[in-house]
Amino acid sequence: MAEKAENLEKTEEILETSVEETTEAQAPETEEKFAKSGKKSKKHIEEVKAEEERQARKLERAEQEAEEASKPKGAAPVTRPLIERRGKKYQEAHKKIEKEKVYSLEDALKLALETNPSKFDATVEAHVRLGVDPRQADQNIRTTVVLPNGNGKTVRVAVFAPLDEAKKAKSAGADIAEDEEFLKRLEKGEIEFDVLISTPAYMPKLGKFARFLGPKGLMPNPKAGTVTTDLEKAVKEAKAGKVEYRVDKQAIVHIGLGKTSFGAEKLLENANVFFDSLKSQKPASLKGNYVKSVFITTTMGPSIPVENIYS
Repeated sequence: MAEKAENLEKTEEILETSVEETTEAQAPETEEKFAKSGKKSKKHIEEVKAEEERQARKLERAEQEAEEASKPKGAAPVTRPLIERRGKKYQEAHKKIEKEKVYSLEDALKLALETNPSKFDATVEAHVRLGVDPRQADQNIRTTVVLPNGNGKTVRVAVFAPLDEAKKAKSAGADIAEDEEFLKRLEKGEIEFDVLISTPAYMPKLGKFARFLGPKGLMPNPKAGTVTTDLEKAVKEAKAGKVEYRVDKQAIVHIGLGKTSFGAEKLLENANVFFDSLKSQKPASLKGNYVKSVFITTTMGPSIPVENIYS
């Protein structure tokens, strides 16, 4: 009897095991089903989850920033006035200029010589703010002026012209006067001149060098008098102190009137010639003041306001 009971128990265990295995085999796998496209697609659901995580991180950062902003801050840094950040020599020179005083041109030039802090022969400069709009073609001031005492710089003049005309320019004082040889120099990137003068017929040959010469201000231009048939006159004027000035994007004209070694008298002569030239360039279409402000300064010195009698 005992053996029969034991065999019966074993048979029941085998049957139960078989039933469980059969049930597991027959049970379908429960996989998440997605649509091929639309809001129920797998790609869309993953994008939504990623966006929710991104928004959660963004909110967490905003809370951290708000918490940091609510914390008490230290004292604001003390910013020194601009004059105190200058050198000692500049500060001493600046003390000689009276506050809220506007000087005459003659007095401003004398004071500029007194307030020059540099040891070298500095350039005396004029900075004139105009009431023009440089974007308008008729108000884009650009011309040249021959300063009677020169500007104190040694000007190297190059002439690009036919050989027979180049020889005449050479005898008039040109440092370089060549024909095709000049183009070979430019191709090598050699710039051994401060002013380039050309004849109108030779300008097309310089076209491919415009991007090279233009940004340096060396491209010949009829307004500057560097595109001309009278090469001898152009060379002599350039050597004598002919300078070009033009209005910049901020409607300001900058020009060097000479060196501090010139003395106040020669500087005043140059300044008067420049301002006469500037007044002659006043556009006919301009309404309002032509000259808004004038300042005289040296290369490293403080600016001196000049009374506006040129508008």
